[in-house]
Amino acid sequence: MKIKTRRYYIYYLLRVLFFMLRLVPRKTGLFLAGPLGGAAFKYLDKYRGIALSNLDKALGPDGQRNTNIARGVFRNLAMNGVEWFKTISISRKDLLSLVAETEGLDRLEKALARGRGVVVVASHFGNWELMPIYLRAMGYKGAVVARRIYFDRYDKLICSLRNKFGPIVIYRDESPKKILRVLKDNGIMGILADQDIKDVESVFVDFFGMPAATPVAPVKLAFAAGSALMPWFMVRRPDGRYKLVIEEEIPLEKGPDREEDVRRYTQAWTNVLERYVRLYPDQWVWIHQRWKTKQPAEAALN
Repeated sequence: MKIKTRRYYIYYLLRVLFFMLRLVPRKTGLFLAGPLGGAAFKYLDKYRGIALSNLDKALGPDGQRNTNIARGVFRNLAMNGVEWFKTISISRKDLLSLVAETEGLDRLEKALARGRGVVVVASHFGNWELMPIYLRAMGYKGAVVARRIYFDRYDKLICSLRNKFGPIVIYRDESPKKILRVLKDNGIMGILADQDIKDVESVFVDFFGMPAATPVAPVKLAFAAGSALMPWFMVRRPDGRYKLVIEEEIPLEKGPDREEDVRRYTQAWTNVLERYVRLYPDQWVWIHQRWKTKQPAEAALN
């Protein structure tokens, strides 16, 4: 009962935040996000600890560097929250102006010219929620796969933001045919696949020198639909605006062993993600327990 009551408190708090953020300019909101992120870093002990532990394992122990990166992660998430809340009232023109530059649109057009759609491997990097609504605002058609939130008011609130310029959400527990239909119609299908999720099919690949359980859905879907597989990143620039990077397509070739094909191409897009995380370490969500699932042999020793 306490948990259910707390959900309502948080929901109405979010509604109040929505209202307040509609009254302030974006720059003011981002300015306020700095101390908000700093407070979260200071008081959310659990997530600060996860971030610092992950950074020690991935980048090596360096207290000051890793602390600075972790603090930047909380700040970036706070800024994402401010911008996401403001999308409910932002105009199409203002939304498009948030993205100062785009790299790789020619790659997207080349892939779409084949008529089989594009599977976008997205990550919890930069401002990932901005990508689908930005593409929809530009006139591209497509959808994103999302986890259903089993508290109806939360779910409707989040969908109202994601569906700002048209419905784009397909839930993970819906029929795969809905996803395949998007690709059959030569649309863009976005999937967040950079986390260790226990209830989805995954394969172990190398990520920062450690085996990481990684969802296979993007590669399997691209194979099934004959679609292009492309990693995308919405990178926050120092001036507060964004650069959308559409990376090179990862060419898929069927070999004699389908499981090995899936593992190989999952490793390929993971390598691209690692490169971006190393370039912009404070823009990836180190607060997630990315290496929590152990390989069977490793788990047996623990």
